[in-house]
Order: sequence, then C-alpha cells, then structure tokens
Amino acid sequence: MRRMHVASAMVGALALLTLAGCTTDPSVTAPTETTGSEESAEPSVEWFDQALFDKQDAERDVVPEGPEGQPYLQYINAEMTDTSQYKAEGAKKGCFANASISNPWRQTGWITMNEQLKALQESGAISELETRDAQDSDDTQIADIDYFINEGNCDFFVISPNSTAAMTPAVERACDTGLPVIVFDRGVQTDCPVTFIHPIGGFAWGIDTAEFLIENLEEGDKVVALRILPGVDVLEQRWAAAEKLLDEAGIEAVDYFTGADPAEIKKIISDELAKGDVQGIWMDAGDGAVAAIEAFEDAGADYPVMTGEDEMSFLRKWKETGLTGLAPVYSNFQWRTPLLAAQKIFAGEEVPKEWVLPQSPITAEEVDQYLEANDGMPDGHYAKFGGEDLPGYPTVWQERQIP
Repeated sequence: MRRMHVASAMVGALALLTLAGCTTDPSVTAPTETTGSEESAEPSVEWFDQALFDKQDAERDVVPEGPEGQPYLQYINAEMTDTSQYKAEGAKKGCFANASISNPWRQTGWITMNEQLKALQESGAISELETRDAQDSDDTQIADIDYFINEGNCDFFVISPNSTAAMTPAVERACDTGLPVIVFDRGVQTDCPVTFIHPIGGFAWGIDTAEFLIENLEEGDKVVALRILPGVDVLEQRWAAAEKLLDEAGIEAVDYFTGADPAEIKKIISDELAKGDVQGIWMDAGDGAVAAIEAFEDAGADYPVMTGEDEMSFLRKWKETGLTGLAPVYSNFQWRTPLLAAQKIFAGEEVPKEWVLPQSPITAEEVDQYLEANDGMPDGHYAKFGGEDLPGYPTVWQERQIP
C-alpha cells in the first residue's frame, strides 16, 4: 500500500532550496546509458556551476558548528533564520512527502527517521508523521504534496524531492499555506522553505573522489564512471565536478548510466575491460559497487583504484580485496535532521536557512573503525547513519525493520 501512516507519528517541516540534495535514488526519469562522448540526457541543463563548485570545495575544510558528537545537528557557514512566527505549544503533526524508499540508502535513512520520531513523540514535540511514498514518480509526489495541502491537517511539511525542477511548483504551493516547509536531501529551485537540509553537496563529493583518483592514477589512465541516473541535481553535480578534474589531469573517463543494476554494471565493466585496461572506477553512489569489483575478478584483471560509498557491502569488499579505495559519504544521518528542525521551529529557535551538514569520506585508515562499529549490520546499511543513540539501536537496523 502506497500511503503509509507511521503509527507513532512524526513531524517534519520541510523546505526545498535551490541547491542539490540526494542520494542513490532512482527518479521518474528512466535510466539511459551514455558515454563521455555522448550527449547528456538533459542537454539543455548546464550542471557545472563554478561558484557552487568553489563554495563546496571551501566547505570541505570548514570545521562545523554545533554539538560535538551529533553531526546531524551540526552546520557549516550557516545564515540563521528567525522562526519565532511559528512558535507554538503542543505536539505537532508533520506531513512527509517522500521520493521513495526504493534503495538501501533511503531505507537506512527511513529507519533512522522513524527512530528519531519515536524519541520526539516521547518528548511531546511531535504527535504524528503522516507519510506518502511517491515510489520514484514526480507525478505521484506532486499529487502527494497537493493532497496534504488540500487535506489541511498538517502542522508542517517535510519534503524529500524526487527530482529538482519538477517538484519546485508543488513545494512553492506548500510554502503558500503559511506552514513551515522543510526540504532535505535533494533540492528544488526555490528558497521558500524555512530550511533546506543537506550535506555539503555533489560538487564536494566529485572533488573528493576525483582528487583521490588523480592522486593514485597516472596521466593517460582510464576511469569508468558508473552513474545512477540523469536529472537529479546532486548526482549531476558529482559527475560534473569529477569529470572536470579528471579531464584537467589527463585521465580518460567514460561514463554510463546503470540504474544501479548489478547485471548492467558487470556488462559495462566487462565490455570496457575487453577494450583494454581500466585503472579506475568512479561511482556517484555505492549501489552496485560489489558488482563492479566482481567484474574485474571475473575477467582476471587487477583491481582498480575505486571510489564507492559508505554502504557496508562496499566497505566489506574493500577490506576483503585490499584494493585502493575511498568511500565518499552523502551523510545518511541527515534523515534525523528534518524532525529535529521541526522541533526547533515550533520552539521558536533559529535554524540555518541552508542547513549544510558535515560530509567527510571514509578513508583506508578508517575502514576498520567503521566495520567494527557496524558489525552485524546488513550489507545495505550505511556506516555513517548516525543513529547509535536512538531507541531501537542496533536491532531495528540489523533486522531491517522498515515501517
């Protein structure tokens, strides 16, 4: 059943901003395969933005403000916004328009969000979180947002957009209600939400990963880039940054959209290895990382220098193989922040207008630490989920208790 009621209730104030947000999520746009020489699925959109590239590059070195040991409440270079107009007593009902829970990153976050909800229900801040799952469809999510608006039973909105441009008008309609809107993960092309919550962003991911590959490869080496899907701002920005830096370093790069399909990933790698040596693998999300490594094993080829993600399957395969790797992170703990932001908003506390969360990769020196900390977690779990202090830890994540 598509419509989900979280029995214990959640609250969320959502607002989507113009930056990017996201993850490893398929959207309504059908995945298509490209190479570096082919046109983008959206040729009219120029995803590289030098100013945003420079901003996120600089933010990688900023020590975040906020409570120590609580990265989901920390923020970088924040401009605070006054929320006193929303101050109100009593538990509040949130309405959450979610893009989907169709992949492990989103499932991990959804579990974490529900555990955070339980804690806020117990404290009396949130009464209920009515949730509608768009199942990766723009049209469905637009209808979901309009349903919440017309229903008139929300105290605040939380929105995790399915895609960027398509969702903007619906988010603006939510803002027009006068209720607080909180957007997180992916962005939209409006600054009307009270806060837009996201890790540093796609350009930072692209810079981290490209610099790592450049450091460990030589000019003329070949990198195969495995991309989830086109048209999602943060994913496009990841590749826009990496492609720029790899090209400047003289490293050959070809890119493909895979839909995170392991069989498709294996075919792509096998075909590329048949053409010649592949020295590097770049991914805009960790889904399918193990399949990519297995394609090298099947071909009897040397392991590549590789960037994956902090999904446990990649970390375990990285440790097992001893390959030269990096696990970039699109901080999964951000799923806690919207509900905590709602609590602050109704308390009349200032919140960042653009709430930039810390985003730091897992390096080879840290792999053992995160493997040990997440021992017993399933392969689809994300190491930096940030829910260790929540009520159901570790059982609900180990048993994948998805509401």
